[in-house]
Amino acid sequence: MRFAVVRSSATGCEPSCPEWISAEGAIEAGTPAQLKRILKKLGRGKLPIIVNSPGGNVDAALQLGRIIRKNKLDIAVGTTKFSDCWPGMKDCRANDGKGAAYFGIASDGGAMCNSACPLMLAGGVGRVVGGWAHLGVHQITTTHFRTKRQYRTTYRVVRGKKYKVTTETVTQDNIGYKTYEMSKALEKRLSAYLREMGVGRGVLDVMKATPASDIRQIALDDMLTMKLVTSRDSLDILTQAGICRRSPAPANCREIPANAKPAKPAVMAVQRAVPSPPSAVRSAPVDNSWQMRFVLVRSSDPKCGLDCPEWIAAQGTITPDTQKIFRQLLDTVGGRRLPLIVSSPGGDFLSALAIGRLIRDRKLDVAIARTDFTGCKPQDKGCAPTNGFYPGVVTDAGAGCDAACPIMLAGGVRRFVGPHVPVSVQSLAFAERIRSYLAEMSVRQDLFPPMPLNRFDYKRNRLPLEPGTMLTMGLTTGPESANHLVGPTVCKTEPRPQNCPAASALKVDAQFPLKP
Repeated sequence: MRFAVVRSSATGCEPSCPEWISAEGAIEAGTPAQLKRILKKLGRGKLPIIVNSPGGNVDAALQLGRIIRKNKLDIAVGTTKFSDCWPGMKDCRANDGKGAAYFGIASDGGAMCNSACPLMLAGGVGRVVGGWAHLGVHQITTTHFRTKRQYRTTYRVVRGKKYKVTTETVTQDNIGYKTYEMSKALEKRLSAYLREMGVGRGVLDVMKATPASDIRQIALDDMLTMKLVTSRDSLDILTQAGICRRSPAPANCREIPANAKPAKPAVMAVQRAVPSPPSAVRSAPVDNSWQMRFVLVRSSDPKCGLDCPEWIAAQGTITPDTQKIFRQLLDTVGGRRLPLIVSSPGGDFLSALAIGRLIRDRKLDVAIARTDFTGCKPQDKGCAPTNGFYPGVVTDAGAGCDAACPIMLAGGVRRFVGPHVPVSVQSLAFAERIRSYLAEMSVRQDLFPPMPLNRFDYKRNRLPLEPGTMLTMGLTTGPESANHLVGPTVCKTEPRPQNCPAASALKVDAQFPLKP
């Protein structure tokens, strides 16, 4: 997990803007110490924490929760999209003289707080999980180690008596095994912690009832009943630029004069942080700076060896320009039918309609999942693809398809969504045009809910779709996930899929293999 103090970069925000602590990545044993250090640097300033995490170390999560409660901080589930400079970027001086080291926008779209992360969340005084974020729990996996040592002892005999001189360890074996059920001692400890934080036992009951191999997403109404969240609000109440115009302004608002001095970065990183899920914004209004990116990817999963599948990764918000960018990419691909792996919070639905028709015209398959790039990433400066493709793997974690995104999905010849990938629809304008499009794609025309009386009440009219519902509606063509199209073994099936490289390409890869 990486912590960074961020100031809002929203237009018209200055001179008084909200600030927060961005916390993204896996929770590890050293994470609490890093948070303590960054809070010590802040002094008396009380900044809310915006967390995006797949979980991690339970003991560390409990410590984080207690640190947050001791400092009387609020917490929300969300991601931070940095502008200009971001944590880990070397020698960036773009924000010198602006009074802050990092600027960005916070969003709950596509954010997650899973596994041990809800224990950290429980520590907040105010706790919010917006309608676009996902919170999930499961059984806790405990790893036990049994140490087996062998010693060598040397003795000396002096005047007929035996004395021990040295003892040294010859071998030491750490034999580990895992348990997947919560012990009585751990259950008692977690129950006491949740009670201490004012959270109901319902959270613990759901954890116990969900296998460690699964993840149970908790609905907002249930989180309210369990007292895991303190309101139906989203992180906007903590990070939206307009909050600093209130009187009095919230504690996390800070005014910076125009002649501010350069700021020193306030960032702490724990080693071995996992990649965070892609940032996302709400479908209305659209922020063009977060627009959808299309990237050609070849699997870097070691299980596929050299014979690895390829696909088009599409991640981000759909903007009016997205259809043009997608068409240009398809022109570079030529006649190859590469599947489209999509993760998007939605966006411009007219562009989504055009993309959906283009997908169907090219007879492409579509699946909802997230692409994690390994090693060289498209957004890294100086990073060039190998033979036109970036190395990566697909994962359901952190993926989603909301608002206008299902319109893109409907265009696929084959359409797959993993059982734990959240998909939702909401009322959209031009309902007649959407119904006509869905009829073209053999999807039920009542997929999208009718427009409410208050046309700007987007969140309340958001409708999550269950896997069975998507199959019944025709939005998906089967229960399979993205692995059915781009998994490590697909190139070993017959007939050979079109997204597997030709034999000539394999010979080139054998001479110049992709770096892991």
